[in-house]
Amino acid sequence: MRVLLISTYELGHQPLHVASPAAALREEGHDVRCLDLSVESWEPQLTAWPDAVGFSVPMHTAMRLARRAAAAVRSARPDIPVCFYGLYAPMERDRSVEELADYVIAGEYEPALIEWARRVASGDSDDAPDTPVVQLGRSRFSVPARDLLPALDRYAHLALDGEERQVGYVEASHGCVHRCRHCPVPVVYDGRIRVVQEQVVIQDIDRLVEAGARHITFGDPDFLNGVRHSLRVVAAMHDRHNGLTFDCTTKVEHILEYPEIWDELADAGCLFVVSALESVNDATLTRLDKGHTTAEAAEAIALLRLHGIEVRPSFLPFTPWTTLDDVADILDFVSEHDLVGNVDPIQYAIRLLIPEGSLLLGDTDLHSQLGPYDRDLLTYRWEAIDPLVDHLHVQLTKIVTDDAAAGEPISDTYRRVATAVYGAASRPEPPDLVPAGSVEGRPRLTEPWFC
Repeated sequence: MRVLLISTYELGHQPLHVASPAAALREEGHDVRCLDLSVESWEPQLTAWPDAVGFSVPMHTAMRLARRAAAAVRSARPDIPVCFYGLYAPMERDRSVEELADYVIAGEYEPALIEWARRVASGDSDDAPDTPVVQLGRSRFSVPARDLLPALDRYAHLALDGEERQVGYVEASHGCVHRCRHCPVPVVYDGRIRVVQEQVVIQDIDRLVEAGARHITFGDPDFLNGVRHSLRVVAAMHDRHNGLTFDCTTKVEHILEYPEIWDELADAGCLFVVSALESVNDATLTRLDKGHTTAEAAEAIALLRLHGIEVRPSFLPFTPWTTLDDVADILDFVSEHDLVGNVDPIQYAIRLLIPEGSLLLGDTDLHSQLGPYDRDLLTYRWEAIDPLVDHLHVQLTKIVTDDAAAGEPISDTYRRVATAVYGAASRPEPPDLVPAGSVEGRPRLTEPWFC
């Protein structure tokens, strides 16, 4: 059977979440093609080839884009079997998804995709379940079919020391043991992880290096959830590819929980760690169940820098309970901890998404601020307690998007953001806002990411 797997967006990386199931389906004897709409054009004739189409939806933006692409597929071929799979697949429960997809899968989706393809090939696709399939069983993974994807040079690069290096993206584990209440992962995985076997990760890295990768991003929701597994993967990677650098994502609490590992990871090529600081208001951190305080975030930054590793923080400045001072405090924190060059400016304009199924919907005191569910944006609309906060969000969104389009330096954008924020909060702009040397030489990816 001919299966077309489509990715719409995967954080600027080569889409692992079509390459991995493509390998599994190909091993079952199916003829598989992959399409990445983030770098490839949609050609109407593509819909004439497949017997079935699967859309990868690992994040919010991907889900929004996939709905549009699926509508185009349905328009061209109304009877073709369509599947949505990935983290966000079960989070959109309105009738629009039922009209677009015959099958919806989340969790460890490869076995369910194989079963779906079997049903389609045998003519049993009408027997698909009426509710999303959520599989969390342990799986054996195939080495992703990278040969079906566009070349690495079409994706985000590592900017370091005045040059750009090609980047490969892998995952050593899925899910997360934590239950941060604004995150989509616990809605599906409920505090569990599933590891990808070490030999599969290493073989995938081998292929990425052969394809030109000089840096690896470990995109696990939290790379240190299975710390012993992750350390084995890094050691094996370093042994085979000395000189290859990498980055990973982990929580503040894990950075502090394992202080002894950072020297080893630095020696193995760790350049930076992505960590979701989210806020510098401890009450907000508690509400989100982040597991750290602002003081601990500062301690984690200092610990990593002792080993020559930088932090690239993500923030969630705009929530229904945000105040103007909360946003200004984030700007203070960034300046005081020499993070101006470490923060992609889009992070200053991130607004909380509350999709269907969000754990935050259990907060009854939030309901008074919630508006209707927006089927286009895939989130409940909400208003901040202070209307001036919503106005500031509009201002900052324009600043960071306009500056990104114009290619403005990060330090200049930070100054413009700071001027708007401090002005809104009626606070004086601190002196020495951008510390000397704060933006030079900080490793980063060339495409800012956001979900």
